[in-house]
Amino acid sequence: MLFFLVIISAFPPLSMDLYLPALPEMIHVFNTTQAMVNFTLSCYFVTYAVGLLIWGPLSEKFGRKPILLVGIAGYMVASMCCSMAGNIEQLIGARVLQAFFGSAITVVSTAIVKDLYDGREREKVMATIMSLVTIAPMVAPVLGALILKFASWRIVFVALTLFGAFAGVLTLLYRETLRSRYQGSIFYSWGRLGVVIKNYRFFILLVIFSITPMAMMAFLAAGSYIYITGFGLSEQQFSYIFAFNALCASFGPTIYIKLSRRIKVKNLITGSFILLSATGIFTLLVGGLSPFIFALGAASATLSVIVVRVPGMNLMLDQQDQDTGSAVALIQFFGMISGSLGMVLVSIYPHSLITNLGTIQLVVGVVGLVMWLATRNRSFVTDKLPK
Repeated sequence: MLFFLVIISAFPPLSMDLYLPALPEMIHVFNTTQAMVNFTLSCYFVTYAVGLLIWGPLSEKFGRKPILLVGIAGYMVASMCCSMAGNIEQLIGARVLQAFFGSAITVVSTAIVKDLYDGREREKVMATIMSLVTIAPMVAPVLGALILKFASWRIVFVALTLFGAFAGVLTLLYRETLRSRYQGSIFYSWGRLGVVIKNYRFFILLVIFSITPMAMMAFLAAGSYIYITGFGLSEQQFSYIFAFNALCASFGPTIYIKLSRRIKVKNLITGSFILLSATGIFTLLVGGLSPFIFALGAASATLSVIVVRVPGMNLMLDQQDQDTGSAVALIQFFGMISGSLGMVLVSIYPHSLITNLGTIQLVVGVVGLVMWLATRNRSFVTDKLPK
């Protein structure tokens, strides 16, 4: 089950990171602009976010397995369409389809974790999955750059199609974990989103923890341009230094689990927001001096975001005893929208990407810290945190 959850949780990073080394090349292949190529990322996230709201409630009505199978089948078709795109507009359209069906896979993967585990055990399972899933961002750019050395960028999307086929085989072996299905109509199943969002305890935490992906996604959107165009690295060199960032991220969940045995969780969250703020200042002051200095700041920011993600997700899920699919959909929806906003903001001034990224890291860190300090001692937080 753990292997299965890791595989279906790996769709988002693979869908993004495998073709990151090809972004600068696509500008020339399609004779377009950096902003248009970045739309293949930002449009992906916006559609992905909307899809979560559709598929999450449906997984409560029809079950996890049927939604998974539909999502994987649609994802495979869309990936093949990406590989055959003749211009940037067609690629954007195919990425929209890929995102819509891919969102079904992600929302179900998290819902299955909530179906099977509770409390501290759920934290450990989520941390394990996150640690293993971050292998995908480490391997994906390296593999993507390797593919580009011997084949066209189109083969990248063929590889994603094959990965979808492998996940589909595993899904056929998966046994349904949803114990009781929602008995209302499809229309009313989507209405459960409103019920969940009205839970003020859930909503407050949702606002706090949904802004952190903005810092990480901004780096994903700008990283290849900063390293390849700005610092002059090759696509292969970029893949290695990007893998270093993902390697640091992979330690985040494990670091959280180990530290949370000795340090109060609410203090770990506070420290992560402080670290993100400090990283923003570091990036603004010295991030442009060398790719290695910039990589240290990027890794620090990613680590702080990942450390916050484990307790944040668990705290939000603990506020909702029912409507797991809807709760997961809302959590991931707002995280994706925040990430998409970060991608757009970092690209507004394409000639000052490092300054843009440092500003985003600083603002997200400070705003998140202020909101968390105002909430961390509330009963619905302290009662749910591990003792």
